[in-house]
Amino acid sequence: MNSLAEYFHTDWAAMTVSDWVGTILTVVIFVLMVLVYFQVFRPKNRDRLEARKYIPFEDDNEFNGDKDGGK
Repeated sequence: MNSLAEYFHTDWAAMTVSDWVGTILTVVIFVLMVLVYFQVFRPKNRDRLEARKYIPFEDDNEFNGDKDGGK
């Protein structure tokens, strides 16, 4: 057990600004991903997300206000 504790030991005083930024950024992204997964897989949001699932496949001209397809 002692070698495992030594393996995961962190010298907080020796961390540079880049180390702190990377650590904080990693933790923030992890928390945001957990929140996104919770939002996506929540049964309450199923109908709202199902209605939007084909948006990437729709024609771009329809969203730009071109009714005639850009002709």
